[in-house]
Amino acid sequence: MNKNMIQERSDIMLLSPLRFCHQLLSDSISYGDTVIDATVGNGHDTVKLAQLVGKTGKVYGFDIQDSAIEETKKKVLLTGLKDQVELIHDGHEQIKNYIGTDAIQAVVFNLGYLPKSDKTIITLPDTTLSAIEQSLDSLIPGGLVVIMVYYGHDGGQEEKNAVESYLKTLPQEDYSVLRYGFMNQKNTPPFLIAIEKKR
Repeated sequence: MNKNMIQERSDIMLLSPLRFCHQLLSDSISYGDTVIDATVGNGHDTVKLAQLVGKTGKVYGFDIQDSAIEETKKKVLLTGLKDQVELIHDGHEQIKNYIGTDAIQAVVFNLGYLPKSDKTIITLPDTTLSAIEQSLDSLIPGGLVVIMVYYGHDGGQEEKNAVESYLKTLPQEDYSVLRYGFMNQKNTPPFLIAIEKKR
């Protein structure tokens, strides 16, 4: 084996589910697109989405917690991205009530609880499934829903099971559904689900 082959192999690295999620978003979203952050949390995904859609695009950001909305508002103000971001203090199961008939290119979910916050305030199976269904209905062909599944908390396993059971029923003619995550990590490692709408 020559040195070049050794060098090439040392550069190979599996992306974490979160980094792979961001890579998919970067590959899928263009300037001018309309996208949704279904759980803004601390605002990191909202900022990334706002950067990707640019000044001519639109980001709808949902969260039920005041602290999440306020923290995200600070981040978009500091980064100069407020013009393309609309923050909505409501549950993601209300998506259709706010976006109407807008054609959506991508939707991001982070399931679980807000880091460094009240761990009893969590995403729930019923509202999450409703939000996913509405998101898929609003996606344009070629659009993407990405779901980071954190489930190592009370209620997390039930939500994970409900989401997986529902997504297995999606017809493959209409959707491609991918699960991406590490199998040999301890303590219920998070994983990514990516759904691409075909038509």
